[in-house]
Amino acid sequence: PDGMAWIALLALAATALAQVPSRPPTWLMNASTIIMPCNNSGFTDPATTAGWGVVDFDWSNAKAIWAKQKPMNDEELLFQQVKMTTAATKNATVWVYRCSVYAYPWYTSVRTIMDDPAYSPWFIKFKPQGPWYSPKCDNNYNPPKCSDYYHMQEQTPGYPHGDGDCAAPACDCGTAPCGFYLWNHSSTAIVHGQSFRDWFINSYMFNEVGSSPLVSGFFWDDFWPGKSGNFPDASAGKIVQDTGMTPEDLQSITDAYDANMAALKAYTLSKGKFSWQMLWTGGSATGTGSTCPGPLVEKSSCASNLRSLCNENSPAQTRTMMYAFSPGRCNMDPSKLPMLHEDLANFLLVRGPYAYLGHGWLGCSHFYNFPPELNMDYGEPVSGVCKETAPNSGIFTREYTHATVQMDCGTYTPTITWK
Repeated sequence: PDGMAWIALLALAATALAQVPSRPPTWLMNASTIIMPCNNSGFTDPATTAGWGVVDFDWSNAKAIWAKQKPMNDEELLFQQVKMTTAATKNATVWVYRCSVYAYPWYTSVRTIMDDPAYSPWFIKFKPQGPWYSPKCDNNYNPPKCSDYYHMQEQTPGYPHGDGDCAAPACDCGTAPCGFYLWNHSSTAIVHGQSFRDWFINSYMFNEVGSSPLVSGFFWDDFWPGKSGNFPDASAGKIVQDTGMTPEDLQSITDAYDANMAALKAYTLSKGKFSWQMLWTGGSATGTGSTCPGPLVEKSSCASNLRSLCNENSPAQTRTMMYAFSPGRCNMDPSKLPMLHEDLANFLLVRGPYAYLGHGWLGCSHFYNFPPELNMDYGEPVSGVCKETAPNSGIFTREYTHATVQMDCGTYTPTITWK
């Protein structure tokens, strides 16, 4: 079949596949860790991420540098960060950010098609008649630089000040003002021989950056919200009000978005790569990885949590689990790990062959503490999943080749005994 038909076939196949990487499983503790760092004042020093198994860089990394460029070059600097990190650490696993809902003109691959009027059908527009909540123009230019493509100033660089400060005389995102633009995933327009889905997968996600062997995966941010119109990361705008989309419009584009993401997921797995959104971070067995995950075992519900997770059919075993250090949920200082030993023991009790312990999104410019316990070799499980020592004992154990791991939920006391 042709390229897009093949992607469609892969999408159907992916629904029946477990969401695990194509790489062999690993039980090495240091390789089973993950963080999402960002340094908005410049590049992230590779020495600060050394040791972590997966390093997933956010788009705001080096914002103080790329926001001042003319035009902005976030995509290129993100790739430069990947090269720096992989050069500094042998076999480093690095993932990069790609937004799946909003079009960022500070990415060259996005700006290129925004500057070409032929691609107009691929973008959601402002409604024809105002008033509009979000400004259509950048008045720092004379005449003002305007666009009928819907955009809002969410997390957007500005001049003289914004979420990232541009250099004089104004921010440069190409022919259009800077902002969060909105993909029209339902567009059927063929532009320069490509459908939107073809471009989205092959020329955006898997361009020079995404297809590079230095890039092992992605963070696919945001989602289309269906009829509710409650868009994520949209506090700076009023999308439904400004575009005039009806509930039916919203649902139609959401359905197209879901289909495009299923095709992207299948294609990504076929290329031996992975994404944060394929992780299991708790909740529904088929759920999408949360940006703000928490620990999967809590002190107040320790025994019930472990009884559920210590099951060979648990998503912790069948999917790629991500277990966040306490307290997690995008609300902690990663230089401090107040429940390191509890989290580590619980992780070792419940983890499957594909699993990560670490942090979700915590914002930019943090220090990520990598304690020596994460560099220790606990070996591999001797037999199956963790077990409760007796009915309702609340004590759970698991034997590894190099250690015995135990959690006493009654006192919430972890024990790791070396063999």
